[in-house]
Amino acid sequence: MLNDQKIEKFRQIVENKFQIYNSLFMSLPYDKMTNIGMLLPFLYEESREGYQLGKSPEDIVEEFFQKHTDLETEEQKTELLFKIIQYIERQVVLFDSIEDAAFQQLHHETDTGTILNMYDRATQEYHLTAIRKKMDDFAIKIVFTAHPTQFYPNAVQRIIHDLRDAIIHDSVTQIDTLLQQLGKTPFVNKERPTPLDEAMSIIYYLRYVYYQSIGELYKKIKQVFGTSNFTPNPDIIQLGFWPGGDRDGNPFVTADITLQVAEELRISILKDYYGHLKIVRRRLSFRGVSDILDTLSKTIYAAIFQKEIKISADEIISQLNEAEKILVEEHNGLFRDVIDDYRDRVRIFGTHFATLDIRQDSRIHQKVMDDIYTKVSGLPADAKTPDEKIEFLLSSSATLNPGDFEDEMTCETLKSIYNIRKIQDNNGERGMHRYIISNSDEVKDVMNVYVMMRLCGYAEHEINIDIVPLFETMEGLDKSEEVMKTLYNDPVYQKHLKKRHNKQIIMLGFSDGTKDGGYLKANWQIYTSKEKLTKISEDNDVKVIFFDGRGGPPARGGGKTHDFYASQGNTIANNQIELTIQGQTITSVFGNKDQAKFNFEQLLTAGIENDVFKSHKKDLDKHERQLITELADISYKKYSDLKAHPMFVPYLQEMSTLEYYGRTNIGSRPSKRGAGSELKFEDLRAIPFVGSWAQLKQNVPGFFGFGFALKSLKDQGRFDEVEALYKGSDFFKTLVLNSMMSMNKTYFPLTYYMRNNPKFGEFWNVLFSEFELSKEMMLELTGYKILMQEEPLNRKSVKIREKIVLPLLSIQQYALIKLQKNEGDRDTYEKLVMRSLFGNINASRNSA
Repeated sequence: MLNDQKIEKFRQIVENKFQIYNSLFMSLPYDKMTNIGMLLPFLYEESREGYQLGKSPEDIVEEFFQKHTDLETEEQKTELLFKIIQYIERQVVLFDSIEDAAFQQLHHETDTGTILNMYDRATQEYHLTAIRKKMDDFAIKIVFTAHPTQFYPNAVQRIIHDLRDAIIHDSVTQIDTLLQQLGKTPFVNKERPTPLDEAMSIIYYLRYVYYQSIGELYKKIKQVFGTSNFTPNPDIIQLGFWPGGDRDGNPFVTADITLQVAEELRISILKDYYGHLKIVRRRLSFRGVSDILDTLSKTIYAAIFQKEIKISADEIISQLNEAEKILVEEHNGLFRDVIDDYRDRVRIFGTHFATLDIRQDSRIHQKVMDDIYTKVSGLPADAKTPDEKIEFLLSSSATLNPGDFEDEMTCETLKSIYNIRKIQDNNGERGMHRYIISNSDEVKDVMNVYVMMRLCGYAEHEINIDIVPLFETMEGLDKSEEVMKTLYNDPVYQKHLKKRHNKQIIMLGFSDGTKDGGYLKANWQIYTSKEKLTKISEDNDVKVIFFDGRGGPPARGGGKTHDFYASQGNTIANNQIELTIQGQTITSVFGNKDQAKFNFEQLLTAGIENDVFKSHKKDLDKHERQLITELADISYKKYSDLKAHPMFVPYLQEMSTLEYYGRTNIGSRPSKRGAGSELKFEDLRAIPFVGSWAQLKQNVPGFFGFGFALKSLKDQGRFDEVEALYKGSDFFKTLVLNSMMSMNKTYFPLTYYMRNNPKFGEFWNVLFSEFELSKEMMLELTGYKILMQEEPLNRKSVKIREKIVLPLLSIQQYALIKLQKNEGDRDTYEKLVMRSLFGNINASRNSA
């Protein structure tokens, strides 16, 4: 009944509004876009009916031209297709804005996973004391990355923000004006953004969304759970930041860029403090208090615009405490809550706003270490093993100067390490305190960073940095337990850990794990690796914090985030929930204040409830473990066979949009790691890999092998065991539902034409057969009649979005076919493919 009410509300405030404003949209005088709104429904109908009849995108688009236009030349036809793309891009923005505007009405502050819901449940079950105890030493951390899965330029993001507000207030005149602005605003960056551009794009969200949403959420937590003798830790919600510090595969992130971004973060939070202080001063106009606040305001202003003037968070808090003392003693504590709220913001955000991380690949570090060894020892790099080099360099008294090295990467790496001290001096230690090592699978990968810091003049007690291994491949995950065991027992690393309060952060890569091992195997491997790492850490009295490299869609570790973290059993350390957020997930899940507060709450309560509210469905018994292991191994073999298929990489290269990701001006980072021209599977970045399957509407990494594994057990007469597993394990159920979400966004009719392709037909049929099998098996397992049956609102949203972009998919496939046939102007068709990438990705928001 409740779902029916929500669906009806969605229809009224989202679907109906979209129809109304879309009609307004159609009549606007866009440049060169006259009558597109009239033609678009015809292309949609031709596509919808044509695909059901098995027609190819080429036939569908050509029939559209013949039936509904009088265009004759190729140039005229492609010009019309570009106009349609531009129109659909703006329709997607309109729908985004309407759905965002409806968020508050579709979600209630007592919904499952909210602070109030957790309080009510804790009160009923007598767990308030346990929750307060957990809050005292628990945190969630959202780490923003620059990974390019979001295609809106900054100007368009600003319009979306304003359009959402206009829709909330039903201001038709304002909506009309903003839609006109949208029609004339380019959706494509003329040039590839720099890492600094990417950083500034996300800093916009920090300043105008998260400063308010996190501040208000912390205030709410204090009001609900605070008592006279308990105040929640201000560090309970934290922000991390990768743009400008993530060097992995990005040659454009230099040591100087990192310094610039750190300075922008410092200045940005001071600007927020300065603006907020104006509001505080408006209320606290009392003698003595106003003088202190006026002085503070001038100091913050000076620190923003004069580099030589610095102010620390402690200094700001000290002046606020002084003002509060006078307020209480002389003015009856009037508006004390105003100063309290402001001081909490300073405690939360410091002078860093978000923690800037450094990240680099372990293989790059090894080359740098080889260079250093040769310089210090005078011997060739291959004279010693990596471990012997570490031992030699640790005993060396050398202090390295970046300028003494000819190799640019060595010089830049050392400059970055020297910069850590500068950033910590300016932004506080919280401003930069982690060095993340991608592709970690050996002890040396961690120790190399430690050695480089020692050689850059940091004494043992001065290394105020957490060295964070990132285990992301199947091999890395397999080795992770042994690597950490060895590190925990290494005397040098033991001393370093003691300095870091015996806390170890370990990062796990969902995106690359899924690319490497398939959906089920990757998730189970990460789960069991976390269990082993938890035990080895506890055995060595180390507090382990897991940092999950999760993307937006389930194929990259996204999906139902609250359900995922709420399903972790007591065998996995739950000291902090930390995960990456990127691209369209930033705008769709944390893009405005209401959404951000709601989703921060969902993560926070998931972690706290997981410890406080025990459930047998969170813990796996021996039989359940064996069953998941068996299913994971079967699916892994199926997925590995697919990867080994001779057509796997050629199919992506020739039939998908894979090679076009790197040509779009959406991110500063290259789309593959290797520098060679030959495309290798291991060099593929997870984002273009998963994204290309999504553009084909096949979403292979989100389900392939899962259905085959289920069918294998059914054929053995053991499906009742799997059904019991689904009903008894929250973790397994979440994996199934996430995989079904991937399949719900799949549309194989778009590529039916490939099944008869002489080169790729057999491979396409392998993909299609596994999709059909997975869908059939999962529906049988869940008892659902349709995919995402338990999520009617998301399903409805997906359906509308898929309808909007269907003509866009037709255009993209039409252009790809022309390119495959080598027909027409190649440059024009390549541009059509790239332009249609944008709208397709931007429309795929229902993923986390």
